[in-house]
Amino acid sequence: MSGTVLCVDPDEKARAATASALEDAGLTVTACPDLAAAVDALTDGVDCVVSEFELPDGSGLDLLATVRERVPDASFVLFTDAEPDDIDSSPLGGAVGEYVPKGGPRARAQLADLVQHSVTFRTQTAYPLPDDEHDRLAVLEAYRPVLAEAEASFDRLTTLVSDLLDVPMAAIGIIDEHEQEFVACYGVDFDVFPREDTVCTYALLEPGVTTITDLSEDPRFASNEGLAVHDLRAYASADLLTPEGCVLGTICAYDSVPREWTDEDREHLRLFAAEAMEVLELRRQLYDCRGDDADTDRLDAVPAGGTSDRDRDTSRSDASDEGPNGGAG
Repeated sequence: MSGTVLCVDPDEKARAATASALEDAGLTVTACPDLAAAVDALTDGVDCVVSEFELPDGSGLDLLATVRERVPDASFVLFTDAEPDDIDSSPLGGAVGEYVPKGGPRARAQLADLVQHSVTFRTQTAYPLPDDEHDRLAVLEAYRPVLAEAEASFDRLTTLVSDLLDVPMAAIGIIDEHEQEFVACYGVDFDVFPREDTVCTYALLEPGVTTITDLSEDPRFASNEGLAVHDLRAYASADLLTPEGCVLGTICAYDSVPREWTDEDREHLRLFAAEAMEVLELRRQLYDCRGDDADTDRLDAVPAGGTSDRDRDTSRSDASDEGPNGGAG
């Protein structure tokens, strides 16, 4: 089996012995002496982190907090001399991942078995993440308030995708941390799906336009029953790319039969994606400019020495009460 493990222990001999046991189990190991080195070595490619609790510049729980933020699907094991009662995990809601005492019988063999299991489970069930996943999710939050406002525009775009590419189905989906939410659909009824069940999860890893001639022959989707349920065979998508270079989601075209996608198809889809992103970006800018205080906006609209709309409405109401001539003489 294969898997990448980050092993963190300030004791050089203990660190080397643990790394050796994990390597003997067929794992690829990066060894670090402290928290700072471990944080620097932590990437999306790490499947499991094994750490001593007491580190020179922090603790194993400090490292766990960073792991949960950067690589949420990676497993975590405290391999430590510290007693469980001495480990205060309350700041993390009581969750410490797994715990293996160093002094136990066959401690490193037990650790290797546990890590093997967790890595195998992760590679079988988790979905791949782009290198900029943390930044991408942070940028997505800025656009979330305007997604509903853009739905009518997105509906029109999916209709155009279907017409111009001559496909029966089209959709626009936003890819969140664990789900893909489809905010517009044409010819198919999508809602929210786990990321591991969507083709766009893999398209997120390929910049620009992604095309697949026949989904049923792609080993990544061989067990995806949802594709057959929705009669999806051919797939093409283009990234919704922000000015920061982060991908929020995709605009997709689907066919119910295998299909070779042309260069013209790819270019059309790229242009539609740019249009969709322009709609989102303009609405985000307007949202940022509107501010939260509507009363302040109305006051700012009243010219110096002038009257507000409410004052003018009151004046008109008063005048109507005095008769058709308005009391003006």
